[in-house]
Amino acid sequence: MSDSRSEVHIEVPAAAAVSATRAWLERAVIGLQLCPFARAVYVNEQVRYVVSDAPTTAALRAELECELHTLMQTDASVLDTTLLIHPQVLTDFLDYNDFLEIAEATVEALGLSGVVQIASFHPAYQFAGTTSDDVTNFTNRSPYPMLHLLREDSVSRAVAAFPDAPNIYQRNLETMRRLGTQGWAALGLEAPALEAPARTSE
Repeated sequence: MSDSRSEVHIEVPAAAAVSATRAWLERAVIGLQLCPFARAVYVNEQVRYVVSDAPTTAALRAELECELHTLMQTDASVLDTTLLIHPQVLTDFLDYNDFLEIAEATVEALGLSGVVQIASFHPAYQFAGTTSDDVTNFTNRSPYPMLHLLREDSVSRAVAAFPDAPNIYQRNLETMRRLGTQGWAALGLEAPALEAPARTSE
């Protein structure tokens, strides 16, 4: 993948991006119980928030590699999971979706397959076979594009401790259908207004 597609480069203060992300975690991910495992690491402050200023996919890949090293070099009791938030690059969902292959290849190149997994979240997330306005897409819609780095061991322990784990996906779809787009909007999770975005080509 190259940086040939157009991107909207935006200036997002790190503090604003983290604040919006924390609100999304509190009100949607935890508040709607979209992920039953999220509350513990959030309350115990084991989540690392990294706001990237990478303007290209190459720069983001390098930053992803650094964050994977940081995660592995830090005890899980201190750092269990990382949210790599990247407002300036991969704002187009199709570009972001393509980049996930690069992200997975990076994990594999570092010998971390089966050790770390990457979950995907994006403001325009769209599951295959759905329309862009399908409310079920909101299970994976975050204020800004992000890569969620998780330890496989932590995920396995959480799944083992949650007997209804196989039904989480279906339950989340039902939650979103009950909530509806108006209910989602009422959560107030829109990203803060951005300053003078400019469309450029890489």
